This record gives sequence, structure tokens and C-alpha cells, in this order.
Amino acid sequence: MGCMLATLPTPEAHRIIERPSSVRLTPDEYRYQRAQLTYRESKQALGADIILTANESIVNNHLLDLKVDELSAGYTDPYKFSPSRHFFEVLDQINASPLFQFIRQMPKGAVLHAHDTALASTGVIVNATYFPNLWQRGTFADRHDLEFRFSRTQPGDGWELVETVRNRTGADRYDEEIRQLFSLYDADPLHTYRSINDVWDRFSQIFLALDPIVTYRPVWEHYFREALREFRDDNVMYLEFRGLLPTLYDLDGNSYTPENVVEIYRTITEEFKASNPRFIGTKFIYAPLRFADSQTVDQYLSLAKRLHHQYGDYVVGFDLVGQEDRGRQLVDFVPQLLNLPSSINFVFHAGETNWHGMPSDQNLFDAILLGTKRIGHGYALLKHPVLVEMVKKRNICVEINPISNQVLKLVADYRNHPASILFTTNFPLVVSSDDPSFWGATPLSHDFYMAFLGMTSASQDLRVLKKLALNSLRYSLMNKQDKVAAEAIFHQTWDDFINGKVAQLAAERRNQE
Repeated sequence: MGCMLATLPTPEAHRIIERPSSVRLTPDEYRYQRAQLTYRESKQALGADIILTANESIVNNHLLDLKVDELSAGYTDPYKFSPSRHFFEVLDQINASPLFQFIRQMPKGAVLHAHDTALASTGVIVNATYFPNLWQRGTFADRHDLEFRFSRTQPGDGWELVETVRNRTGADRYDEEIRQLFSLYDADPLHTYRSINDVWDRFSQIFLALDPIVTYRPVWEHYFREALREFRDDNVMYLEFRGLLPTLYDLDGNSYTPENVVEIYRTITEEFKASNPRFIGTKFIYAPLRFADSQTVDQYLSLAKRLHHQYGDYVVGFDLVGQEDRGRQLVDFVPQLLNLPSSINFVFHAGETNWHGMPSDQNLFDAILLGTKRIGHGYALLKHPVLVEMVKKRNICVEINPISNQVLKLVADYRNHPASILFTTNFPLVVSSDDPSFWGATPLSHDFYMAFLGMTSASQDLRVLKKLALNSLRYSLMNKQDKVAAEAIFHQTWDDFINGKVAQLAAERRNQE
């Protein structure tokens, strides 16, 4: 009994330790402290370091009015808020938005994350099917077996000239079938694409069906020219795009090497720059598929070294692309990748997944350890606080692609996108568009719109848009001299936009008086 009594708690153990009472505040003091908290938070946000000129402030007030109008309408009825719904469901609504029209007119700097055969709109693909000597085998009723091929003569049994099929079907109907074939757009996307694998399967089918059309050299050149025109029209001044460098063909039986394809890109870019002085150019990132065995990857890396040696001023990076959840992981290729010259820039896709701790999620670890200059998507990055700190410390830019992340089933509501957190600090961040052609988006404006309205704070304003545009040039793989020249052109273009908008707003006020 004595031993048991010794184990009972003493009276001191029951004594309540009172928490010191907080200092009572007056209502004015409380409001002041609350204002200080919100101010401190706002000073950390992306773009807070931008100081607006008098004219920029005038435009900023107008921009905030547009933003608040849409936020207020959505706050009252969330179903009417575009970022809360699937992009396909609200595309027409967005296009009619005054806020979107503002962003469309605004200089946006560069696109740093896009893919070669998903740059130009489906309208460009429709036009390409009017090129002579295009044949098809199969019907639109069975997309899996539908094939296309350019040839002077019938490629084989079952092939018909597209011209013949179009005349029989009717031009309008045929062209609409082509648009649907080469687009992920669906009026009921939530039912059509039930899982991430569904949408990726359809995504892959588009690339396969498109390949024989766009790899015909005349179409390839036409497609790239039209892509540059569309990017310029969307007020994008520079493009770094990823691609596989496929073998091109022509009607004479010639095939074209990866080096030939790079030469085509360079030649067309220089021609385009000559007639569009404020478009500063393109650079290429060699990005073959991650669905490859080690021997094939060796061939990729051999080509990467060859291109780096011959075209190091234009082929500026290396990546591996494809669905991360199904593809091989970066860790599988680490010994080979470590043997590449350190002068070859890595810009790896990583973290384009909803998983946490699974192999696809762990690509982030290897991308960072391998010294990637930028991270493509980085959707899962926020689940790894140690990696977040490393990315910020090493100034590794994260290329977020808002619409792609939604269409490919990572996020439903842009307000819940993890990159929303990155906008709350001065994080190395850019907004890009990935594959805008396949979801009917503009080269960059739709992604800027979704990020600005759905992912930034209601109080973030013109400064965050300007910061994103400047980041896209500063985190590009241009050399320092070219970056300085690019920023000078951007500032000139930006000032022209701001001054023009101020004049427009003044004219509108006069008309209302």
C-alpha cells in the first residue's frame, strides 16, 4: 500500500498554471495590428518589389476594377467563377471577359514551357489538310485506326485523297472532324475524362495521328511559321520550346535529320524576326520521351551532345517528357545523365503528379540533384518542404502551366492549385502554356488569366503580371547579353502598352462625360 501511495500524484501536480492574460487592445489598436499583418504579408508576395509609375498606377486601378468585378460575381455565385470550373466549360465566358481582353493585349514576355507539335492552333492543322497530296486511311468513326500520309501516289490499299473525302463529306463537316480529332476539347470533360490515364491516352493518340501530317517538311515549316505568328499576336516576344526532333519527309523520298530540323527552326526564326523586330527569337530544348530503355537513352544523349557541340547557341537544354506516373523515372538514368557535359542545361519535367512519395513524385529529388535550371510543372513540389527551400535557395525556376494541370486531371479548381502558395512569396516562378493547341487556348493569355484571377490574392495587381513577364526573360536560357537586350525591348513594349491604355481610358472618360 505504501508503494502504491508513493505513485499517486502530489497536490502540486494538480495546480493549474495560468496563461498570462493578453494585453487588452482598444478597437483602434486592434485594427492597426490587423492592418500591419496584412501589410507584412502583402510585402512578401510575388511582384511586391515592383514600383509602379504614375501611368502604371492609373492602369492598375482599371485592372483591379476588372479583377474585383469577376471576383465579386464569383463570390456571390461560385458557379459563375471561371477558375472554379473546367476550362472547356467556360472558354467562351473567358473570351468575353474584359479582364481576359486586358491580359491578351498586355506584353507577357516569354513562354518557357511548350512543345513543338502543340504550339499552333487547330486552325493551322485544318489548313495543313488542304495541302495537296495528303491521303487518309480509315474514318473519323474509329480514330484509333485513322491514318494520314503525304504522297504523290496512293500509299496502298484503302487510302483515299483527303480532297476526295472532304468533297464527299462536305468541307465544313470534314474540317470540324479534324478540329475534334486534334483537340482534347469536349463539351462534357468531367464525364469523358474520368481519370488522368483517360486524358493522357487521348493526348497520346493526338500526337500519333498528327505526326505524319506535321512531319511532312512543307507542313512542318508552315506550322512553325504560323505558331510564331500566333505567339506574336498573343504578345509573346520569345519562345523556348521542347521537342523530339522527328525525322521529316517530302514527296521525293528524302528524309531529314535532327540537325536539318534545327536548321529549319533557326532559319524560320531569323526570317520571322526580320519582319517582326520586337519578337526576339526562339531557343530549342531537346526533349525525347521518357518511355525508353537505357540503350535508347544513350542514343538520345549522344544526339544531345552532338547538337550541343554544333548548335549550342540554339539548342540550349535537355529534358525527358511524357506522363510521369507511367514513364520511367529520372533515377533510372542518373549515371548516364551525370556523364553529360556540365555545359548542357537540364530543364526537367518533374512533379507533374498528384502522388506523394511514389516514384513519379520522386523525380523532383533527382531533377534538383542533377542540377536542373528549371522544373517543368513542379505540381507536387509543395509536399516537400526541404526541396522547396532548395529550389528557392538555388534559384531554380518553376514553370507552372495552370490549364494543362487542370485538363490533365491534376486540379479541378485553380484556387486549389498548389502554386497559389508560391505566389505569396517572391518565388522563382513563371507561367507557361505547355500544349495550348490541344485545349483551344491562346499561346499564353488564357494561362495568365487563370493564374491572375484564380491563383493570386485578390489584392495582387499589375505588379504580379509584370513580374511574371520579367521572370520569363530572366529565367530563360539566353545568355546575359541577350537577356539585357530582351528586357530593354520588353520595357519599351510595356511602356507603349501602358501609355496606350492610359490614353484609351482617358478617351472613354471623356465620352462618358
